[in-house]
Amino acid sequence: MLFGYPSVLAHIAQHAESRGQRLDTIGIRVAFVTSERLYSEQRNQIMRVFGCPVANSYGGRDSGLIAHECPSGGMHISAEDIIVEIVDGGGRPQPAGLSGEIVVTNMASPGFPFIRYRTGDVGILDDRTCDCGRGLPLIKEIEGRTTDFVVAQDGTVMHGLALIYVVRGLPGITKFKIVQERIDHTKVLLVPGEGFDHTVAERINRGMAARLGSGVRIDVELVADIPSEKSGKYRYVTSKVPLR
Repeated sequence: MLFGYPSVLAHIAQHAESRGQRLDTIGIRVAFVTSERLYSEQRNQIMRVFGCPVANSYGGRDSGLIAHECPSGGMHISAEDIIVEIVDGGGRPQPAGLSGEIVVTNMASPGFPFIRYRTGDVGILDDRTCDCGRGLPLIKEIEGRTTDFVVAQDGTVMHGLALIYVVRGLPGITKFKIVQERIDHTKVLLVPGEGFDHTVAERINRGMAARLGSGVRIDVELVADIPSEKSGKYRYVTSKVPLR
């Protein structure tokens, strides 16, 4: 078994693949990832290079383990001792299928239980039954932290993926990070690599302006490296603009 952050395992996979190093022969049966949002590209890359399925898990430092992905793909809530709610901005519970903040009540610690603890994460509950046959409730999707969402100039709230797709896949970019400083200013940090073309900056400006608004200033900065967070996690997008 292999355990790690999705970004770290995906980076190892990319490094090995670029050097023709096979990792699917070392006997790893499953890769467990946690602590970051797992993007589909990361899942596919880890599966392809390590030759094993990827199992996602979700938890928090204060609330403990909350949900685990089974072999059938369902993200099962540990409902024996955890109650998970999805709430809107006013703290009102949302039905399955609607996005909102994940709030947990942990009953495993009667001496100091967490009651309706706001995690700062955004997710969606599922009302289906998993194909594996377990009766535990499911989380349909974990969309990320509230700071993973950005606000367009007209007030529209969108997931950071909308901006990630502008940059991901462009040639010659080793790493990138998008920082929404203000509603009218967004910064894009790029670590250039082999084949980098300076016209990439123009393409990023056009793509970002189309999503955030034509009046938003987009600064593309070339840097030597982009460090991970103090926790060791890597975040592609972060916003300093509060959600309304």
